[in-house]
Amino acid sequence: MLHSLRLGVNIDHVATIRNARGSAYPDPLRAARLAEAAGADGITAHLREDRRHIRDEDMAVLKAGIGIPLNFEMAATPEMQRIALATRPHAVCLVPEKREERTTEGGLDVAGDDNRLGDFIAPLREAGARVSMFIGHDPRQIEASARIGAAVVELHTGHYCDLHYAGQFAERDAELEALRAGAAYAHSLGLEVHAGHGLTFETVGPIAEIKQVRELNIGHFLIAESVFIGLENAIKQMRHLMDAARGE
Repeated sequence: MLHSLRLGVNIDHVATIRNARGSAYPDPLRAARLAEAAGADGITAHLREDRRHIRDEDMAVLKAGIGIPLNFEMAATPEMQRIALATRPHAVCLVPEKREERTTEGGLDVAGDDNRLGDFIAPLREAGARVSMFIGHDPRQIEASARIGAAVVELHTGHYCDLHYAGQFAERDAELEALRAGAAYAHSLGLEVHAGHGLTFETVGPIAEIKQVRELNIGHFLIAESVFIGLENAIKQMRHLMDAARGE
């Protein structure tokens, strides 16, 4: 089934559990295949510089083992560029990365590094990858992403989700409105708009309602929820909520 709003499932934290014991299980490829069978439109995996979850060999195995697009999240480093060019995923999403962070904090500063990033993504684009910038809703970052030739921007929804769970609803609603404005502006510049980070059953609806958003990438919550209801059920429930918000 073709969806007007696609769901990309991030399987990083299956690998986190595997690595905690240094074992061969749980297998990220098995999780990716379960996600595909449950209705995911794509698989996302973030190969961090410290290899804290996904490993180099996982990327090649995932690329060969699934029938839906693979989205390779990575920092804009020469090492990651070499791996991406060898793996040839459907999409590459550039994210900021700090070794000390627990998860990706904030968006990439494209506007402050546009010359380097423009040169960095050129060979990825030539290899056929759809290049995405993981950014905040700041118009400067959106404009810079379009200027350097990115095909996609993925808007960071983490602050919106944090405000929701902190009970700061006025601030949450203001952040949601800024995300809506950012999505509309990015679309007007010819960029495809994705969104993700921190989304849950409670917070996904208002983001899914944003008509310019074409894809949501969700990982940690789905893997966490699968402990209680199973991965297939978690993905199907998320898919149902997305479709309901979209009116499908």
